[in-house]
Amino acid sequence: MKPLFTIHAGEYLVGSHIEEVYKNLRVWLPSRDTGVDLLVTNQQLKRAVSLQVKFSKDFLGSKGAGLSANVATRIKSGGWWTFHYDKISNSPADLWVLVLYRFSHHDFDFVVIEPRRLLELYRKLGRASGTIQSYIWVTEEGQCWETRDLRKTEQDATAIGGFRNPVRNLSGFLNNWRSLQRRLDPPKRKEARAG
Repeated sequence: MKPLFTIHAGEYLVGSHIEEVYKNLRVWLPSRDTGVDLLVTNQQLKRAVSLQVKFSKDFLGSKGAGLSANVATRIKSGGWWTFHYDKISNSPADLWVLVLYRFSHHDFDFVVIEPRRLLELYRKLGRASGTIQSYIWVTEEGQCWETRDLRKTEQDATAIGGFRNPVRNLSGFLNNWRSLQRRLDPPKRKEARAG
């Protein structure tokens, strides 16, 4: 076990969010790096879910004049990650949480996704090996998109809600903690049939 306690910003934001919103869950930190950043258990400590957390600052603010007016005003935040395909493929974590932090408003969003679903997205986009560059944008209207390699007209359509591409659409994973809750809920008892 390392004698020095360290936690990065994304892990802190995820852990704090879970503890604040889900009072019946417990968040644990592993003592060494095993590809799992946080362990979340139910209150009885009988069920556990492992999380890999990836943080990105909002990189759109640094692009300045290179953004269209629509993107500059209607995209809430845009994160940029560099992933390694094999690390996602071999991840021991049950869920990956991509954290987008918007410094201008001090708020954040989470993309909560299974590693296999993340790989499926990248395979469909032709990024099935090696290093993967990924841009994820969240709109003011609460849509979430993978936007790497989009043309400017497609970026504008994303910003104003007119973009349609089911492969790139991550909105169903945005701030969606149901997959975590589902794994931690006690199993439902089967009703005994009356004879």
